[in-house]
Amino acid sequence: MTDPLNRWRERAGDAVLLDGFHALKHALRFGAEVPVAVTTDREATLALAGELAGDVRDPLDALLTEVPQAVYASLVPRPHPTGVAALAVRPSREANLKALSHLPRTAPVVVLDEPRNLGNAGAVIRLAAGFGATGVVTTGTLDPWHPTVVRGGAGLHFATAVERLGVDELPAGPLFALDPEGDDIRRVELPDDAVLAFGSERSGLSAPLRARADRLLALPMRPQVSSYNLATSVAMTLYHWSLRTA
Repeated sequence: MTDPLNRWRERAGDAVLLDGFHALKHALRFGAEVPVAVTTDREATLALAGELAGDVRDPLDALLTEVPQAVYASLVPRPHPTGVAALAVRPSREANLKALSHLPRTAPVVVLDEPRNLGNAGAVIRLAAGFGATGVVTTGTLDPWHPTVVRGGAGLHFATAVERLGVDELPAGPLFALDPEGDDIRRVELPDDAVLAFGSERSGLSAPLRARADRLLALPMRPQVSSYNLATSVAMTLYHWSLRTA
């Protein structure tokens, strides 16, 4: 059997880093292929699984290898408090694009238009997975599978389709873009096949996406409050969509 550290080095170049217990837990729950996982304290990690995630305890028992703290720290850019890390096989782009383009959809696609903050992007993916969104698409230069994004998303990239696309490649469906100058979202019913686009907190929607939008929508906001956090805006919008199916 190949040594776990050799497997790690062999796979690190093209694999997804699962940073921490919760990222590994979610990846396993949603069917990720995980060739190697390490922990600084195997007994404690399995006890945590027994307490919080009994459904993945047995897979973790078969997968985890205990390594010294120094070895663990050498494998990750920023050690996680749980002392757990793993590598997973990234879902194929073909499979994600198929999921994003499939019609009819039962839940919207979230688009982050030229996002800048890795942690915020991860938080949005975590939200989208929780609401059962079809997927999350980013435009621009940010890699939605960057380790910091995966950490912020707690491994829930594997629960929804996550890809980077150009504005001209967005999935089909009515495109609703969030903008302070838009119509009050409370007066609009969002369909299941909606594509919901959010600009960056600093610069808002890009000109190409704004031009392509079918309708601009605004979240309710007290005067003189400049903006909401990106993840908050996505949460409010997805909650509004979910009310029609409640």
